[in-house]
Amino acid sequence: MDFGFIKKILDIISIWAIPVIFAVIPLTALIKKIPIYETFIDGAKEGFDVGVRIIPYLVAIFFAIGMFKESGAIDMLAQVLKPVLDIIHFPVDVIPLAIIRPLSGSGALGIMADIANQYGGDSYLARMAAVMVGSSETTLYVLAVYFGSVGIKKFRHAVLAGLIADAVGIFTAVFISRLFF
Repeated sequence: MDFGFIKKILDIISIWAIPVIFAVIPLTALIKKIPIYETFIDGAKEGFDVGVRIIPYLVAIFFAIGMFKESGAIDMLAQVLKPVLDIIHFPVDVIPLAIIRPLSGSGALGIMADIANQYGGDSYLARMAAVMVGSSETTLYVLAVYFGSVGIKKFRHAVLAGLIADAVGIFTAVFISRLFF
């Protein structure tokens, strides 16, 4: 199979995808006689209302993250878990990343950048950190934002399922990194 041809096709699609979407949506609205400006304003107003409703959830999440990081609890937890995780070759240097990832995407990226700066961007630990960030989600942040925006207050099963998925993603990232790097 000629992968060069497929690459050229994908390059053309990627160049034209956004302009086509920006052209098709207003044209479809015009054809269906949808009032574009009014619909846009209604959507923006609804988005603003959702933003206002989720502010308390965001403040709580960011406060918890700040307290967790500044108190040194992440480093203490990493040291407590180190003996157990050494058995499965889980490096202690990525434990803070595994802990903070379900809470904060920007916090996880900061820890990943620190790992890359400390050990080098092409190092085993930096690659593992990158795979770990790509293999997991900011579960608690997402649940706070999405569930908070629609007023769901009981989401304990969603939290459990999300954290289990994060753990699977994190441990799989370690396994895959050991396998490929």
